[in-house]
Amino acid sequence: MSEYKLFGEDELKITLIGGGTGSFTLLSALKTKTTQIAALVNMADDGGSTGVLRDELGALPPGDVRQCLVALSDSPELRDLFTYRFEEGTLKGHAFGNLFLTACEKMTGNFAHGVELASEVLNITGIVEPITHTNVRLAMRDDSGEVTRDQFHIAHKKFDGDNPEFWLEPEAEASPKAIAAIMQADIVVIAPGNLYGSLAPALIVPGIGKALAKTKALCVYVCNLVTKPGQTDDYQVHDFAAEIERLAGAKFLDGVIFNTESPSDELLKKYAKDGELAVGYDEDILEKQHYIAAGAPLLSNKIWYNKYNSDPIATARTLIRHDPAAVTDAIVEWYEYTTTSHVATHHK
Repeated sequence: MSEYKLFGEDELKITLIGGGTGSFTLLSALKTKTTQIAALVNMADDGGSTGVLRDELGALPPGDVRQCLVALSDSPELRDLFTYRFEEGTLKGHAFGNLFLTACEKMTGNFAHGVELASEVLNITGIVEPITHTNVRLAMRDDSGEVTRDQFHIAHKKFDGDNPEFWLEPEAEASPKAIAAIMQADIVVIAPGNLYGSLAPALIVPGIGKALAKTKALCVYVCNLVTKPGQTDDYQVHDFAAEIERLAGAKFLDGVIFNTESPSDELLKKYAKDGELAVGYDEDILEKQHYIAAGAPLLSNKIWYNKYNSDPIATARTLIRHDPAAVTDAIVEWYEYTTTSHVATHHK
């Protein structure tokens, strides 16, 4: 029994695992359904402002944590402050929120305290918790035996062969609060995002896969919309789900939510020029899986404007993107169907 009681009893309890813009977007909608949210963030980010702070100050990576905090904040002006990026001088490119979290860590020697303090300042709904407090770097080995290190390089690498091996250096220890959030949730959501840059460094943390397999929560993966050239070429929905479970080391999924709506021909052609294709699905294959696959039209057809446009990274969105409200509705509908229809799942 965990010493941490993270949720109340009167609402749906949702734990989300991921990092980057996938988590940022989905959290903004999930908080409209419940106040009982835990965002578990991968800690391998080493690009941009975060990379500089890690290299120069030895700090834990604040960038993805900051985005989740901002997504869950109910204070618009403070959201704007934490996403503000300096445009000149020695601080050029740094987000204020990254500097705030790093300053708290250096002052107290405890990154978790900085996250808690920022949570109070931003008046967030729920909690944000690093999936590990170990200062880790992501590493991988492809079929050729070549080893690549650092999340930024791996996220932009073309792999040689299938099923690359991933690990963290040094070996990480899962946050006790992260384990508690998985064990105490009603729903655990694996967010869409870069499969190997954002999700792998969260799922391979020792203890996370075991917790996902053991929890009584229903576990669902929101599948990506497009493939990534050189990494997930020709992947369909079931391929993404299989890779999620391979990385975690356990068949823990109870459900997979995927998009059934086709983007416009114009957008598809634009993406195809960069080697990115819409993720397809095979209903016959999905029906044979151990999880319940739920398809729905999940594309956003609106032009996306960000009020907090001082942060170019937080505002970056692909043209083919999820509608966070539609995804959130699909998650809740899938959960209600699964819990009321007596459908057998793999470990519940």
